[in-house]
Amino acid sequence: MRIIIYTGKGGVGKTSIAAATAVKMAKQGKRTLILSTDAAHSLADSLAMPIGPDPIQISENLWGQEVNSLRETERNWGTVQGWLTKLLDKAQLKDITTEEMLVFPGMEELFSLLQIKEHAQSGLYDVLVVDCAPTGETLRLLSYPNVLNWWLEKIFPNERKLIKLVRPVAKLVNRIDLPSDDVLDSIEFFARGLEEMQRIVLNPEITSVRIVLNPEKMVLAESKRSFTYLNLFGFNTDAVIVNRVLPDEAGEGFFAHWRNLQKKYEEEIVSNFQPLPILKAPMMPKEVIGLSALEELADIVYGTQDPSEIYYRGRTEIIREDDGEMLLELMIPFVDKAELDLTQTGDELTVDAGAYKRKVILPRPLMGRQVAGARYAEDRLVIRFGKRDLAARERAEEQ
Repeated sequence: MRIIIYTGKGGVGKTSIAAATAVKMAKQGKRTLILSTDAAHSLADSLAMPIGPDPIQISENLWGQEVNSLRETERNWGTVQGWLTKLLDKAQLKDITTEEMLVFPGMEELFSLLQIKEHAQSGLYDVLVVDCAPTGETLRLLSYPNVLNWWLEKIFPNERKLIKLVRPVAKLVNRIDLPSDDVLDSIEFFARGLEEMQRIVLNPEITSVRIVLNPEKMVLAESKRSFTYLNLFGFNTDAVIVNRVLPDEAGEGFFAHWRNLQKKYEEEIVSNFQPLPILKAPMMPKEVIGLSALEELADIVYGTQDPSEIYYRGRTEIIREDDGEMLLELMIPFVDKAELDLTQTGDELTVDAGAYKRKVILPRPLMGRQVAGARYAEDRLVIRFGKRDLAARERAEEQ
């Protein structure tokens, strides 16, 4: 199975590039599914044919799907919603805002992303192309599985025991139904599903992320931030696609200024994203709508290359020993050193980079060691750990 996730700032042409990639791979004989998890679907418009919430065959070897987030929410969260609805009814909270509270912010997008796991495990397709939500929304969701997994491992078992003890008393005294085993099982099933999904999309031999951008100042800045956080969360970005590049003949007349600006930003894109491959898609002379137009665009972008290839392999996390010390290296490009901050609590390391943060659960070789220092150079944060104390070593061995 090969999974290629396309992301980028809204309006850069991400859907067209994703659809063109899928069309080309289907023409090569690969069973290809193009999947839109963006709440504001435009995949059907790009393909010029209706697409539903389930995979529908578009042409030979090509299927399309626009995930219905409401349906996926009901599938994955319906049991929990039912319990919350009863709880709010007893509290006499029945206005519109309470209905919105039944699903936490960002969870509908997560339910949509779970389709990646289901299709990857189905064995029905050779390639899954994902037209993802714009970068800001996508990046906000990437840390959810880490948080939910931590909650399940650290807190959930104890909460289950406590709820079983308190449930009869709570119902008798407060007339409140604490969550049943079915509700708790549903929460755990959802969290475990996210964990499996994350394991698939973080596997660099299966999944690649490709950033689509336009040669414009604000889009470039957003794409650099996206690349930083994709690295921070451990995703393998294997290419950057510069879309809507004006042709050289636009260098005169009305578009002359825009073409000069694009050339400037094209140079910045190369210098900022090396050694990633930089692919280019020109401003097409007509709307890119329909299979033939998408195939034409794909031929220009990829040429004779196979879009399903992994264009770049780069490790974003490395653990190594150096002169008796253990080092953890994190690839975090385009970050001001002054924005980086580290906090260690037990076997958890929190890395802050601007407005985002990532919790790293330290692997066995680093458990029981305290951060002794760190340095940031050449887009890589190198964290140095001191020696492990005897008590910590024994605890690690027991685990």
